[in-house]
Formats: sequence, C-alpha cells, structure tokens
Amino acid sequence: MDKEKLNQIQINIRLSIKEVIRKLNETNEHILFIVDSNKKLLGTVIDGDVRRGIIKGYDFSVSVEKIMNKNFVFLSHDNKELSIEAKRKMLEARVEKIPVINNNREILDVISWADILGEKELIKTTKTYPNHVIIMAGGKGTRLGPFTKVLPKPLIPIGEKPIVEHIMERFYQHGFKNFIYTLNYKKQYVKLFLKESNYPYNIDWVEEDKYLGTAGSISLLKEKVSDTFFVANCDSLLDINFEEVVEWHKEHKASMTIVGCHNEVTIPFGVLELSNGSFNKMLEKPVHDVIINTGVYVLEPHLISYIKKGKYLDMNELIEMVNKNEKVSVFLISNGWIDVGQWEEYEENIKQFQLSRKT
Repeated sequence: MDKEKLNQIQINIRLSIKEVIRKLNETNEHILFIVDSNKKLLGTVIDGDVRRGIIKGYDFSVSVEKIMNKNFVFLSHDNKELSIEAKRKMLEARVEKIPVINNNREILDVISWADILGEKELIKTTKTYPNHVIIMAGGKGTRLGPFTKVLPKPLIPIGEKPIVEHIMERFYQHGFKNFIYTLNYKKQYVKLFLKESNYPYNIDWVEEDKYLGTAGSISLLKEKVSDTFFVANCDSLLDINFEEVVEWHKEHKASMTIVGCHNEVTIPFGVLELSNGSFNKMLEKPVHDVIINTGVYVLEPHLISYIKKGKYLDMNELIEMVNKNEKVSVFLISNGWIDVGQWEEYEENIKQFQLSRKT
C-alpha cells in the first residue's frame, strides 16, 4: 500500500465515533487502524464495531477507544512468507486487510485480499441460502413521476441496468438467490422483463388486486415463505454484506431487523435555545446525527400473521405492531446506501453509484 493511503487509514485514538464514520466514508475503506501519538498500533475499527457501539448506547461523540477491536489480526515484518501467511489469516478470520507491523508496533504496510490475488476481488461466500428476498415492486413511484409515467419504478435504469437487477446482484453476491416480487402498478412490464431475463436466480411473484401500502402485500406470502426472509424496497440499493445482516438478526434473537444508515441533518438556520422562557444561546446551522430507515428489513415468517390479507398497511405501522410484542433490532451501516426513489436526488445518486462502482 502506498504511503499516502497508509496514512489516510490510520486514525488517532482521540477521534469520536462520528469522526470515524466520516473517515470510513472519505477513505471508502472497510477498516481503519487506531494509533497513538507515536504511531503505535492500538486497535482496529470497522463499521460492525460502530454498529455494536451505537446499539450499546454509546453517543456519536464517544471516543473510538470505547468501540475499537484490541484483538486484531496482524503480521510481523520479519515473517519470511508474508503472502502465504496473509492469505491463511484472511481466510481464517474472514478479513480483507491485514497490517504488517515492526517491533515498535508501527504499521509498515497493509496487505489486502486484492494484493494476494493480483486483482480487485473480495473474499466471497461459497454458501447459498434458502432465505427469500421479497422485493416490494407494486407502488406507483410518484416521487419519480417523470420516469414512472412510462416505466414502473423497478425498471428505472441505474447505469445500463434497471434498479431491480442491481438489487438482485447484490443479494446474489452473498448467497441469496430466491426472489419474490410483489406487483401492481404496470405489473405486465415487470413480469415480461423478469420472464425474458436469463438470471441464475429463482424468481416468483405475487400480485395485488388493489394497492396494499408498503407492507400489506406481505400478507400474500403466507404459502411461499417458511423461513427468515428479507424485504427490500425496489428503490433502495445497499452495498453491504447481507450475510452479516441475517447473522445479526439471529444473534439478537429479533423478530424483525431494520437496516438503518447514519446520516447528518443540517438545519439551515440559526436555532434559538431557550431556558425558562428566556433566550439562552443561538446555535448556528446545527448538525444532528440521525439513523435513517433504508427500506430493507429482515423478518421472521410468523410476522405475516400480523397483516390481514387484502388490507392496506404501511411498513411503519407493521413495525409499531411488532415492537409492542416482540423484539425489533437495528442493523446500523455508515455508508453503502443509495436511495433512488426521489427525482430531485436521482441524478446525484446516480453519480454516487458510478463512483462506488469504480472504487
């Protein structure tokens, strides 16, 4: 790894969780290395560490020291078979980057999986899973009005492929190949596209007789799913490890898991803070940390019974119903989400998508 890049992925232990999230996004890396003022390696941090820290209740302002992994994998610089040992440890620990350190625990290099293979390729799963992915594709897509007057939202192009093709590809990369579409608006277009496409997936669909909201059509799946399943909006692209989402869901013994993404919301005005009805201070364009619903979920099959067949129901209502009786967890990501459901942001999101494909 070149020196400039090596410096970029080393961060000081005093950085906050929020600054770590920003650094992960800026570097487009999945791992950062925490060092002290003498560049001594103290630990590592990945988005999974951030996720667990937030779920534990740590604020975004808390130091990375609270969430970093101190039991990290590394290689000694005097190892005579660095490449062989790096490959073995990567496969064993399922990591994509390993630091090479000297006797003072300073990082001399970072070996990546791409370095071992001589090309950019990730450690991919060799497993396949029976779990279904439900793609909610029945809406009118009114927020994308200029396009959806001609095409249904699932077939809106992202680059040279429709949205749903990208969604299926990303799930398939992690071993999920069973897809069920919920259809309504311009359903014949979607059915024709799916029939004529030569995919290595198993594809099925159910059809709404009337619009059932963002969750109502799940009631039509009772005879089709019998195991943990994903639900994904057809305008939400996630570049994440879906295996990890299911593992998280099972580990936390949840009935439903929502994939949430950290975001910063800036209020473009000066905000007045009052104390006992009197002016205290003014915050100029304050920034708030929020977790956005990405529109991707993991559900247990018994939750279908919460939804009355043929009745309109939105996802937020289903979440509230489940949360009253059972556990709902959140799988937090810091980046890797593109929402292409809004016309105002469509062009900007396409640019982000193209950049993410190049890096």
